[in-house]
Amino acid sequence: MNEKKIQDGFEGEKYIAIPESAWKSAIKDNPVMTQLYVTYIGYFPKAAYHYRERPKGCADNILIYCTRGKGWFIINNTRLEVGPNEFIIVPATKVAMSYGADINDPWTIHWVHFSGKDIDSFNKGFNINLYDGAQQILLNEKGLQIWESMYQNLELGYSKENLTNTNLCMYHLLATFLYPDKHSNVKVQDEKNMIKETVAYMKNNLAEKLTVEDLACKNNLSTSHFSKMFKKSTGMSPMDYLIHLKLQRACVQLYNSETKVKEIATSLGYDDPFHFSRLFKKNMRISPNQYRANRRKKLG
Repeated sequence: MNEKKIQDGFEGEKYIAIPESAWKSAIKDNPVMTQLYVTYIGYFPKAAYHYRERPKGCADNILIYCTRGKGWFIINNTRLEVGPNEFIIVPATKVAMSYGADINDPWTIHWVHFSGKDIDSFNKGFNINLYDGAQQILLNEKGLQIWESMYQNLELGYSKENLTNTNLCMYHLLATFLYPDKHSNVKVQDEKNMIKETVAYMKNNLAEKLTVEDLACKNNLSTSHFSKMFKKSTGMSPMDYLIHLKLQRACVQLYNSETKVKEIATSLGYDDPFHFSRLFKKNMRISPNQYRANRRKKLG
């Protein structure tokens, strides 16, 4: 059965394609702008069935920041997964590629296409390689603010001033992803470290019946303050994030083993396998057994 595929047109999306004539004119007046310039910018929320195929590659670098859900890239038959709180920079290439949203948990993404006079040297200088894959990052508030400023600026038109301002902002946007620790004050960095440690603790204790109170107590914070900080950093509540981690682990076990669903549920702290199955289906839109069967079909 053919899956539905959509390039754009998602409810609540933002999307601007800068006319080639506009940025070429801006570059002509200010040759410095040839070093780095934006060609497309967009935001796709809960982009169900998002799919894009580029058989001849892409002349631009592609930056995608996933804040929720999941997606993927396939570059020359190599599959790269992209998850929540992760970003990926795919350098300009002539290699065939395709990318899109996960069918069960479609991504929400902010993205930018950007290019330059010598984009290959730019990528080499910043060690941006074709198969680097996604990199994890806690909620990049500064990056999102800069992205929004760029988008609002372009909404006002394609004057040379607007384009030049946007292109200068692009350097700052990239810096927030390439050097995230440099764009947080000490207090914010301490909070991010706390969240990183909490997430690591969750991953190491998926079999435990952790509560928000447990996690808040571990960090010597009130439940409400901890929950607020956690959601601010990750975009998800502590319990939603914990469930996300447990379901990720369940998917791996269903895919790579013949372990019974009941045993998987128990290993993830769920005494009631029926409750686990309902939770799995609610989030993945498919039962554990169906997920396993579908994966087996793909392998076959």
